[in-house]
Amino acid sequence: VQGMLEAGGLRPDAVLAEMPSRNLSVTAEKVAINAVMAGCKPEYMPVVVTAVKALAAPAFGLHHVASGHSGPTIVIVVNGPIARKLGINATNNLFGPGVRANATIGRALRLVLLNCLRYRPGVSDRATMGTPGKYTCCIAENEDGHPWEPWHVERGFRPEDSTVTLVAASTMIQIWNTGNHEQLLRSVGDALAFLGSIAWMGQTPGAVIFGGEHTELLRASGWSKDRVREFVVAHTGRVIADLKRCGQIDGDITAEDETRLHYAMDNAEDLMLMCAGGRIGRLSMVLPGFGGSKAAGRSPTILVENAT
Repeated sequence: VQGMLEAGGLRPDAVLAEMPSRNLSVTAEKVAINAVMAGCKPEYMPVVVTAVKALAAPAFGLHHVASGHSGPTIVIVVNGPIARKLGINATNNLFGPGVRANATIGRALRLVLLNCLRYRPGVSDRATMGTPGKYTCCIAENEDGHPWEPWHVERGFRPEDSTVTLVAASTMIQIWNTGNHEQLLRSVGDALAFLGSIAWMGQTPGAVIFGGEHTELLRASGWSKDRVREFVVAHTGRVIADLKRCGQIDGDITAEDETRLHYAMDNAEDLMLMCAGGRIGRLSMVLPGFGGSKAAGRSPTILVENAT
C-alpha cells in the first residue's frame, strides 16, 4: 500500500473524491488498498487515482450511472504516453483478457465503487442484468497512425499529456461491415439506435471505437472526424411508427408516423469517436449511452498527474 501511495505522490489522508450523493469521500489510502487487492503494480496508481477523480465529475452523474436498473459498464479510456509506458492494451483483443494493466486498473475502480462508495449489488447497485464489463473494463486508444487527432487532444489537451476518460456504456455492440465508409457509418448509426435501446429514455452520449481496417477505410475516405460524427448521428433516426409499435413512444400510430423520424442522438458533440483494436478484421465496437438522463453520463476527461 505504501508503494502505491509513493507511486502516486500522495499522502494517505489525501481526499481524492467527494461524493455528496453518498455522503462519502475517498482517500488515497483507500484507493491504494483497493488497487493492491485488484493486482495493480505501483506504477498503475496515477491512472487509478485519475479514474477515481473522474467518478466525482458532476457531469458524469455517478449515482445515476452506478445505481440504476440498466447497470451500465464504466469504461476507462486512457490516452497519452502513460498508456504506452504501462503497456495498456490498445490493439488486439481490446476488450478481452490477457493484459495485466487493463485487467487490474479496471478492477481497482470497481473495487473502489464496491468498498469505498458502497455500490453493492442488490443494495445500492440495483442493476437488473448488469454487464460483464462491471468486473473490469479499461482500454487505451491506439494513437499510432491515427487518421485524426486522438480523443484527449480533441478535448483540448496536448499530445504529450496523459488523460483518463470515463464512458458509461449500456452495452457493447460489435459492428461487422465490409462495405464502403458510408455503409459502415450507417451500420454504426443503426447500432446506436436499435429499437430495444434504453437510449430512447433520454438522449445521452455514445461512443464508437473503430478497429484497424475500419480506421484505414475512414482514412482513405478523407472524411474529417466531425463529418463522420455528424453522418453517424444523422443516421440514428427511427420511424416514429416503429417506436410506437415497440412501446418506446406512447400513443396511437398516425399516417404521419410512418415517415417521421425520431433520433436516439440529437447532438453530434455527444458522440465520442476513437480508434483502437486489432489491425485485421472489418470490425468495430459501438457503446450506446446508458439512457435515462441528459444530465448524467457525460464523459469526463481528466489529466493524469505524476504520469512520468
